[in-house]
This record gives sequence, structure tokens and C-alpha cells, in this order.
Amino acid sequence: MIAHETVTREEWIAARVRLLAAEKDLTRRSDELARQRRALPWVRIDKDYVFDTPAGPRSLADLFEGRHQLLIQHFMFAPGWEQGCPSCSFMADHNDGMIVHLAHRDITFAAVSRAPLSEIERFRRRMGWRFTWASSHGTDFNYDFKVSFTPEEVASGHVDYNYGGWPYAYEEWPGISVFFRDDAGEVFHTYSRYGRGVEDMMGAYRMLDLTPKGRDERDVEYKMEWVRHHDRYEPEAEAPTESGSIDGLLDAVKHGCCG
Repeated sequence: MIAHETVTREEWIAARVRLLAAEKDLTRRSDELARQRRALPWVRIDKDYVFDTPAGPRSLADLFEGRHQLLIQHFMFAPGWEQGCPSCSFMADHNDGMIVHLAHRDITFAAVSRAPLSEIERFRRRMGWRFTWASSHGTDFNYDFKVSFTPEEVASGHVDYNYGGWPYAYEEWPGISVFFRDDAGEVFHTYSRYGRGVEDMMGAYRMLDLTPKGRDERDVEYKMEWVRHHDRYEPEAEAPTESGSIDGLLDAVKHGCCG
């Protein structure tokens, strides 16, 4: 049982109204930030990226499926991994339900990973997902958008991730990128975000933030140590057994001990 202050209904309403003012201020500031985000300049995509998909080879322009806007989840899944990243999978669990709504706002959603398509499809069947998931295997796409890193970059101890030096040098990190395709067929990169920015696609976190216990995550370096692939949770919640370190996360992603 959580020890917490208890008050009368009238006192609670007064406290709630004070919090509401802060919430409204945050909403207004978030709206202004979204406006600034839309005002960012664009970069024309001149490189010919070709992805492997269940429907055959597809260019970046093809992934739009006739719409003007494309939202891509950079899903951490490198060649040879036994399964996709547990945290990226947690994010992906939110995707299928939103696709129809995004489509009606002129947005196509797709996930992209560096693993070969056969490995992606094996894992997708296990997880039961239906969203478009393309393989960038053999292309520069992941490297150009700073979510995959070469062995030389990893060996240096720092990688260029989230618009700066990132001390956790590893071959894969998550991200979200947005593209626009005009009526002439030209494609532009409009936005990308990384690190905790990808939480925007994790609606379950927003629900957790409403509850008394909040995210209820341990005070460790890697807060998402509790996340499992949705088919790997125990029948009843158990305390995490991992170290909670970044190294523990990365080993879990590659070898499946977190799933």
C-alpha cells in the first residue's frame, strides 16, 4: 500500500484545479513546439534507397503508398539477432491500432530495420503484427539516419546519435523519422527524433503516467529493464532480475535474455 496524503473532496478539487493550470500550460507549450517542428526546413532525399518488403523491392517513395507523409519507426533489429529489441517491440505493440487513423490524415506508417527480411518476417509472425515492416539490409539508410553504426564507430566508444556524441556505443539505436512526398514525386526528410523522444509512440507510458505508481521503474541506468516482448511476460508480474545497466540491455536485445 502506498502511503499518501488523504484529504476531503473539496480539498482535492482545489489541488486538482491548481494542477489543471499547469497541465493547460504544458498543452499550450506543446502546441507551440509542434508548430515550430512543422516550420523546420526540409532536406531533399537524393539517394535511391531500395527496401526489401513482402511485396518485393520498394523505394522510399513507394513506402508512402500514395500518401504525402511517411512516418518511420527505426526498429532496433540487426542482422543475426534472435529477436527485435524488447523496447522497440513495446513501441511497435501500439502501431497496428493507429494505422487506419493515420491513413485518414494522409500519413503512411512503416517500420524499418537492418535485419534481412526473412528474419523480420519470422519475428513479425511470432509477435502477430500487421504493419508494414521493411528491411534496409544492404543499404545506407540506417547509417544515414543515425540509428545504425559501423564496427569502427562502435569501437571508438562514442557514436553520433541524437544530434551529438552518445557515450553508449552500440550498433543499433531507436528513432522516428518523418518524410514528405510532393505531387511531383520528390521526397523530403522533414524530422527525426531519438532517445527519449521515441516515447511519443508508446501510449502505454502516457497511461502509466496517470496512475499513482507512475512508471514504477527502478532507479537504474536503463529504466525499461521491466519491458518484455508481449509473449514473454510471466502470468503474474515479477521483480526484474536484470542488472538494469545499458550493457545488460544490449546483451538482452541481441541474445534474447530479456524476452
